[in-house]
Amino acid sequence: MTNDTRWANGLLEPASHVAKTYHVQIASAPDETMLERFREGAVVDGELLTASSIELLRSGGRTAWLEIVLDEGRNRQIRRLLGAFDIEVLRLVRVAIGQLQLGDLAKGKARHLTAEELAMLAA
Repeated sequence: MTNDTRWANGLLEPASHVAKTYHVQIASAPDETMLERFREGAVVDGELLTASSIELLRSGGRTAWLEIVLDEGRNRQIRRLLGAFDIEVLRLVRVAIGQLQLGDLAKGKARHLTAEELAMLAA
């Protein structure tokens, strides 16, 4: 949440190439071969969808949590990428933008960014 929409749009725009980190729960437990296929990306509707990195955080039988880092963040990019492999996304949570971590901020809560955090995002 911000009162500076121009700044926020610039930060979130795909062309900014600011890393956005997500924790994604999926409805399967991928092996290393499948993770490598995710990392290679997929062409969806003529558009190559890739991620900067995809790592397995934990797996629990029928579901798993991945950490996916995007440097573009196109519309529904993660859902479309995983959907190309018939992988259902159960939960998707953005946990960081650039080096700024969400941390333990409760759902629906907000706080002011420090001057250091603003400078870090501007870099």
